[in-house]
Amino acid sequence: MTLEAPQSRILVVDDEPNIAELLSAALTFEGYQVGVAATGAEALEQVRSFRPHLVMLDVMLPDLDGNEVCRRLRYQGEQMPIVFLTARDTTQDKVEGLSMGDDYVTKPFSIEELMARVGAILRRAGEMVAADTSILQFADLTMNVDTHEVWRDEVAIELTATEFNLLHYLLENARRVISKSELLDNVWGYDFRGDPNIVETYVSYLRKKIDDREPALIHTIRRVGYTLRLPRDG
Repeated sequence: MTLEAPQSRILVVDDEPNIAELLSAALTFEGYQVGVAATGAEALEQVRSFRPHLVMLDVMLPDLDGNEVCRRLRYQGEQMPIVFLTARDTTQDKVEGLSMGDDYVTKPFSIEELMARVGAILRRAGEMVAADTSILQFADLTMNVDTHEVWRDEVAIELTATEFNLLHYLLENARRVISKSELLDNVWGYDFRGDPNIVETYVSYLRKKIDDREPALIHTIRRVGYTLRLPRDG
């Protein structure tokens, strides 16, 4: 049984029920938490809700193909490893898959070999995260925590210390809606006794610098708080 990452979450995306059930059973036996999706649209939704550490993605899906699902995930700032599963085995298919994903497995496959590959990829991903925790990314927004530098679409953005700390917290909690009181506690400090409207003021400052181009990333959720995410489709 895999011991390296027993709590890792893996999303299986395949429209063939037999394959999805086989992979789900094998991964569960290895100690992983497993989510399943049968379409590209379901996969995108599951990534948002299930937050997998790795996605096993069939290339041929009934709506979006796997390559398009991968492109959308990368555009949204999702950096988890992606393992393509496909019956296509031409060199061109493999090159295209490996240019976006982390591995490319052709059907039929050996379950034992696939489980070994999954374990190796997750270990490698864990090592990379541990080695590079100073870099935070979401969509085309990048922050280097160590050097206090921020870029949007590779254009440098100058931030004050408070603006930087606010953006840092938003990036660390991307897609989660954060209340004004939580931002006050974690950006300004638990003992802050100033005007609570300072959060709105600094969110406004950040928007002028970060969201001066499309798409807007900082959003207000009325009566709830703020979130860093891409605009919802539609």
